Amino acid sequence: MAGPIPLAKKTIIKKRSKKFARHQSDLFKRVNPSWRKPKGIDGRVRRRFKGALPMPSIGYGSDKATRNIHPHGFKTVVVHNVADLEMLMMHNRTYAATVGKNVSSRVRREIVERAEQLAIRVSNAAAKLRAEDDA
Repeated sequence: MAGPIPLAKKTIIKKRSKKFARHQSDLFKRVNPSWRKPKGIDGRVRRRFKGALPMPSIGYGSDKATRNIHPHGFKTVVVHNVADLEMLMMHNRTYAATVGKNVSSRVRREIVERAEQLAIRVSNAAAKLRAEDDA
């Protein structure tokens, strides 16, 4: 099955692809690179001096039309049972299902089969499914 085609595939343009690094995380191993807002009274980064690290701000936000859209063109909804799939029936060109990680392989198989009937894309359809060996 080819699967549904996304409704409107607008090219996703990120304003910034690099992660924002925490101030002085490149100098000290003990300083984790995950972003923390500088709070010091004399901080160059907080005061936004020229040549200092950029701080995250609302201006780096994504376009509203392409926000939360994956490269395959769909927004994703986590599904844990077959009943959760039914709410995506009318929105199968906008949303794709992602099977939750703690769903059993039996229920996972049922979800994938039902999604195929409803023409809903499952982003991780092949996960945790193995062919049965009858040897």
